[in-house]
Amino acid sequence: MKDGIHPTYRDVVFADLQTGNKFITRSTLNSRETIEMDGKTYPLFKCDVTSESHPFYTGAQTRVVETGRVEKFRARFAFTGVGKKAAE
Repeated sequence: MKDGIHPTYRDVVFADLQTGNKFITRSTLNSRETIEMDGKTYPLFKCDVTSESHPFYTGAQTRVVETGRVEKFRARFAFTGVGKKAAE
């Protein structure tokens, strides 16, 4: 690899703003903000959504999808049921 053309790969703290969860991982991210964790100073990146707060990973999305499916089913077959009762 050529020297001087690659970004610095280092430990960075990612903070979830919704849950307050913080975790350290390696990244090439540049940040002006820093945070001290475990006696060391790390660059800080604030995330709006992580796997701790995203509806897909927390299971909240499945409840919304299921509710939508039930409502679609009722709307679709509501007309079918009314037509059969009127015909009888």
